[in-house]
Amino acid sequence: MNSQEILAGDRGALARALTLIESARADHQAQARALLRELPPRQTQRVGVTGPPGAGKSTLIESLGLLALEQGRRVGVLAIDPSSQRTGGSILGDKTRMEELSRDSRAFVRPSPAAGALGGVARRTREAILLLEGAGYDLILVETVGVGQSEVAVSHLVDTVLLVALPGAGDDLQGMKRGLMETADVVWVNKADGDRLPAARQAANQLSLALRLLGSRTPGWQVPVLAGSALEPPQTLWDALQRHFTPEVVALRAQQGLYWLERGLEDRLLAHFLSDTARAQEWNHLRNRVQNGEISPEDALAELFKR
Repeated sequence: MNSQEILAGDRGALARALTLIESARADHQAQARALLRELPPRQTQRVGVTGPPGAGKSTLIESLGLLALEQGRRVGVLAIDPSSQRTGGSILGDKTRMEELSRDSRAFVRPSPAAGALGGVARRTREAILLLEGAGYDLILVETVGVGQSEVAVSHLVDTVLLVALPGAGDDLQGMKRGLMETADVVWVNKADGDRLPAARQAANQLSLALRLLGSRTPGWQVPVLAGSALEPPQTLWDALQRHFTPEVVALRAQQGLYWLERGLEDRLLAHFLSDTARAQEWNHLRNRVQNGEISPEDALAELFKR
């Protein structure tokens, strides 16, 4: 893979490089790491967009992306889709829901399967972000799967977490507040138009109250709760995202690197452990026994390490 093609703006080369990064093969991972080392670091802004399914995250991302393009930005979108349990492939295809943004040569939209990774993001999302930044995209938007409280890993990838809620979201506060709510830097109550406007305002008030009680993960920052429709240019939301994007926030990326170092160690230790044929067979045997209710997970682990 030639880094010069990516630096020259070759979209085909960029797509192939992203496929290389997503590969689980050891040789592909080595090539991907070498490629990333060749790309220059750039000043960029990273925004994670999370929230429940059906909240309109894709539509809002497209509106934000188009607004950014008008201001001379280059936009990269990583849309993490739920994965098929049979094939591991993406089953929704967010690119089909961002047609206008996808057609613009200054934007690059990439749907990626979560492939069983927890936290609403794919296993190689961090490396994909670095690749897009190296290719010259200065605003990176990461859309999470949107499956509930596990959606917190994105906060370790981006500068700003944007939580998208719906009118009537106050009914779901108990389920949201210890997961998504604590990681949100900006909240947008979507679909706040027409008959839904009163419900959207009520949801915004309830969310504001909850966030005042929870506080913010960013010192000195009061999480704004805004309401509007993603079908219109979300200028107030864009302004809030820019206010949150400070040098102090960007400096936290070093701490995020430690988080992914630990997650990577867990993955590699498991892969190394299972690389031995006898251990892999014993592991599969114990998995079957746990699945059949013959042994508890704790006893299975104790037996595995004793052997």
